[in-house]
Amino acid sequence: MRIVFMGTPDFAVPSLELLIENGYTPVAVVTAPDKRRGRGQKLMPTPIKKTAEAHGIPVLQPASVKDPDFAEALRALDVDVMVVVAFRILPPAVFEAARLGAFNLHGSILPAFRGAAPINRAVMAGVTETGVTTFFLKKKVDTGNIILKRTIPVGPDDTAGDVHDQLMMVGAEAVLETVRRIEAGTAEAQPQDDALATPAPKLFKPDMEIDWSKPAQEVHNHVRGLSPYPGAWTTHAGEQLKIFRTGLAVGTEGTGAPGTVLDTDGRLLIACGTGAVEVLEAQRAGKRRMPTTALLNGYTLAKGDRLG
Repeated sequence: MRIVFMGTPDFAVPSLELLIENGYTPVAVVTAPDKRRGRGQKLMPTPIKKTAEAHGIPVLQPASVKDPDFAEALRALDVDVMVVVAFRILPPAVFEAARLGAFNLHGSILPAFRGAAPINRAVMAGVTETGVTTFFLKKKVDTGNIILKRTIPVGPDDTAGDVHDQLMMVGAEAVLETVRRIEAGTAEAQPQDDALATPAPKLFKPDMEIDWSKPAQEVHNHVRGLSPYPGAWTTHAGEQLKIFRTGLAVGTEGTGAPGTVLDTDGRLLIACGTGAVEVLEAQRAGKRRMPTTALLNGYTLAKGDRLG
């Protein structure tokens, strides 16, 4: 079976590697163009390009997936199945080039959390379960017929990073199983119920700001849903402060206005709309991320100060 694999970040690497290990080496891999990164602005390949080159697989890096020449190049490969994991939105001219269909791996249990940030948004919403879905592509994003789902539990202190790493591995297994079903002709895809759909739009800076007027549980979910990237933020004395880990504090009802620093004696407690959170890891602008105990050693935060 002739497979083309499309992906860019680390999240897609286990899926590609598991396909190769099981005899489904793609005839080509499609990924984003190399980017200049770091202080030296060295041109760097994507994680998927590095994986493909390590296995001697030809790599395509279109500047635009809408370029007619790109669609023509795919048709020339005589593709049976197109596997898409963390790549771009594809036009029909591209995904219709696959004889048996093109499918995507999505980081949620569809139709919940359709959009660009499903893992972050799910954790921010406080879900206790999430997962991955494979579905056949169609023109409207994340709405195609579902092939299979795999679920995982989400713990009360799990971060988006924790969930990402679990879904990366579960997703690889789902991709392999989906390819096997398509090959065997047993991929009985079911339509999504649009009435149950929830959005997971791309995150922008205002989305990441901590609203201290929310209950402590919601603040905690907000922080862990944005950790380790892009990071929830607040301000103190005009300076941005990123917060990466919190815990729910006990016995602090009604002890200060939202955002008030309640304690800095070996710990950092912040009042919320109801209850309070203990900040466990944070980062000042231009500094490295560190445990709060280390942060407090070199930073003046006093009881009664207000954040936000």
